[in-house]
Amino acid sequence: MNIHLVPALKDNYMYLLVDKESGNAAAVDPVEPEKLLQKVEELQVNLTTVLTTHHHWDHAGGNVELAKLRPGLIVVGGDERVGALTKQVKHGDEITLGSLKVKSLFTPCHTSGHICYFVDEKDPAVFTGDTLFVAGCGRFFEGNAEQMYKALIGILSELPDHTKVYCGHEYTLQNFKFATHVEPSNPAADEMKKRCENLRNEGKPTVPSTIGEEKKYNPFMRVKESSILQYTKTSDPVEAMKILRSEKDSF
Repeated sequence: MNIHLVPALKDNYMYLLVDKESGNAAAVDPVEPEKLLQKVEELQVNLTTVLTTHHHWDHAGGNVELAKLRPGLIVVGGDERVGALTKQVKHGDEITLGSLKVKSLFTPCHTSGHICYFVDEKDPAVFTGDTLFVAGCGRFFEGNAEQMYKALIGILSELPDHTKVYCGHEYTLQNFKFATHVEPSNPAADEMKKRCENLRNEGKPTVPSTIGEEKKYNPFMRVKESSILQYTKTSDPVEAMKILRSEKDSF
């Protein structure tokens, strides 16, 4: 498979997932349809599917227009609020894209219908929308700490460590300011922060990271670590998740 990152709006990322064998492609959160279609034409691939992580306008807001421009698209999502939805999925459901199998991972919290999409190939990838960011996680708009704990620790952390993480926004530098505040003596966070600063200075995205990397420096993926529990003054990882997100909201 090939994955093409397409910047959108101020700091969003759309993606084009291409099955090299068939030439079929899926657009992930195509909020700017015409810009996405330019990439489709450039690559000369066959757009068949839209994978929507959640219903917020900056992710699903282009679905209706894209469906009009390309009739017959399969529009996938986990929430009836997703625009132009044709296929509602639940945890574990698989979508076929040529020779690829895309597995739906139900990760409610940011929204109650949030879905991450996992492609289990030799070089696996997961599209995490606003659940998992590089060095951060999404706000708990429609959920709670227990749900985010399950999403990050119970589901995403269990993916292979070399799984590449393609998130919905370029929030990385701000996330690392918080991560290094929480764990000032974490060398992995400090090293990755510097690497990402260099990437942004060169005008390049900080995406993707990997699941294994996130476990080393993302405080929300590290709520069972003693350093995080000490910082949050609790022995309960779920409570630590709640405390961290509350602090990050006003950081």
